[in-house]
Amino acid sequence: MLRNAAILLARYQIRSLRRLFEEFERDILLPILLGEIALHNIGALEHDDESDRLTADETEGESDEAHMSRLRPCNAYSIAAATGLPRETVRRKIGRLVELGWIRKQQNGHLYLTPQALKHFGSLLCSRDLPEFLETADRVRRLKHAWDRTDPDKT
Repeated sequence: MLRNAAILLARYQIRSLRRLFEEFERDILLPILLGEIALHNIGALEHDDESDRLTADETEGESDEAHMSRLRPCNAYSIAAATGLPRETVRRKIGRLVELGWIRKQQNGHLYLTPQALKHFGSLLCSRDLPEFLETADRVRRLKHAWDRTDPDKT
């Protein structure tokens, strides 16, 4: 059962990594860095009622200052520390994310996820990745239930 569940999860992860690889110009570090920045920015809202309201629709038309005021800033140093990547690599990749319009970098070095990135990747996650993830989770759950029915002492 564990082997079958591991295969299902590995299949999901590989498909997801392939999509990210293609979505980010075949540079697998870009989604890792964008994800770290986004998680850090949104972390301030994690235990706040505002977290449910940080959606692309809600931030559309919002000024940059209003959008950024809702997020917790981070910088290249903190992202390098979080990922374990060299600071110079992180700095270069952040530059590319800024060029793509997915990250905004303030003069003081603070990094913010842009509303464009939130809209683009939020819609991708909801339309493609989340349903596939939930389907994979359901398949693993069905495997576990079948396993439990055959021998309740196996865990």
